[in-house]
Amino acid sequence: MQITPSQLEQHLAKAAWILKGPVDAADFKVYIFPLLFFKRISDVYDEEFSKALKESGGDESYAKLSDFHRFVIPEGCHWNDVRALTINVGQALQNAFREIEKANQRFLYGIFGDAPWTNKEKLPDRLLTDLVEHFSEYNLSNENVHPDILGQAYEYLIKQFADLTNKKAGEFYTPRSVVHLMGLIIDPKEGESVYDPACGTGGMLLECIESLRQRGKDPRTLKVYGQEKNITTSSIARINMFLHGVEDFEIGRGDTLRNPAFYEGDKLATFDCVIANPPFSLKKWGDDLWLSDPYNRNFAGVPPEGNGDLAWVQHMIKSMSYPHGRVAVVLPHGALFRKGKEGEIRKKILEMDILEAVIGLGANIFYGASLSACVLVFRANKSNEKERKVLFVDASDQIKIGRAQNYLEKEHIDRIFSWYQSFQDVQNYAKVATIDQINENDGNLNIPLYVEKELKNDLPSIDQAKNDLKDSLESVWTAEEKLKKLLKEFSLLP
Repeated sequence: MQITPSQLEQHLAKAAWILKGPVDAADFKVYIFPLLFFKRISDVYDEEFSKALKESGGDESYAKLSDFHRFVIPEGCHWNDVRALTINVGQALQNAFREIEKANQRFLYGIFGDAPWTNKEKLPDRLLTDLVEHFSEYNLSNENVHPDILGQAYEYLIKQFADLTNKKAGEFYTPRSVVHLMGLIIDPKEGESVYDPACGTGGMLLECIESLRQRGKDPRTLKVYGQEKNITTSSIARINMFLHGVEDFEIGRGDTLRNPAFYEGDKLATFDCVIANPPFSLKKWGDDLWLSDPYNRNFAGVPPEGNGDLAWVQHMIKSMSYPHGRVAVVLPHGALFRKGKEGEIRKKILEMDILEAVIGLGANIFYGASLSACVLVFRANKSNEKERKVLFVDASDQIKIGRAQNYLEKEHIDRIFSWYQSFQDVQNYAKVATIDQINENDGNLNIPLYVEKELKNDLPSIDQAKNDLKDSLESVWTAEEKLKKLLKEFSLLP
């Protein structure tokens, strides 16, 4: 029986509630995602086994052959093997995870993360038994759950955990509305490569795949690459890819600015689409190593130790292929106008004439960052009409105000993207400036320098103001008289 998206979402949300109490909300993802993946690959293994068994006329040895399975599940390491236990459940899970990783080293090495499954103070046997039983409620085979549905539910859960942890969520989650806007801008094509050097849970990479699918193109032709420093988050990204049915991808683990995972010989690997939301204003990011960077990522200069924003920009530009490469990167607004080393780096990048657009977004859209951010768009080969020109877009009011966080809705995304596509002046919102004009401002990319807001004279006349004040005073006096009358009736005034 097919499981509906809402059933699956509720099912996964309830799993998190089982952990509530002994496990901090920030750590839910460390346990829930590996269990979900373990259940999925066990159920798919059973499905593949049944099919091969039927084809072979009941030959079990034949049905166990690795040729018939996406992933190998070693003897004693199946979901049902763990489910049969009531003591030392954490140890059994940990053993199963390690053996599955060993048996599938090419694809699954380290994918289950390093959660402390054997910590019985945090994860007593009773809690883990309840969790395993809860996940056992549904069969997550391909027949019951299509990868698209499972992927959507997984994304739903990632967002739920982001909402729960808020401030910490910025480390692994970019709001999907922003991701969608950047996907539209980067516009991946069939057969191209996409790279995210700070991929988090893989949302931007998946957006590029989805954008091809929505346009009726073949997303399987896209080559997907990402790197993530955080061990848990990189595991979540890999699981995310598998659960979405993505086959051709590589997610590297490690510090991109210090040790990039992708290179060709002694040069940095290049990609058609480079897209990222790197950590804002990263401190101690590796400036000492960049003084003699072997990949020449310091081509415009070495950013200061206390701020790695323009290190990410230079890394991404260096990772952009020619002649059709493009880059879209989210940065804090300070990267547009800070002086000193960063000012000099901006000037050198400007003279390369690869900066296409600077798009300012509204405040409080990103988790853990109430300030507004911007998107910088670079293109290896700008069209003739865009040469030595940069589009500035002020989309600061294109948001829906929320209680804890603001949102970009479809109408806002469509409007911002239309301004980007048109590459022309729009009163109050967009301005095409020449590089010479920007140089007159000493390379400052601060959006208000270019997009001037029309001042609206909404102030009332002096006579109107006097009348309004008179009316207000009369209302106050009337209210005061009513209050005095009530107080007298209750003998609270003489």
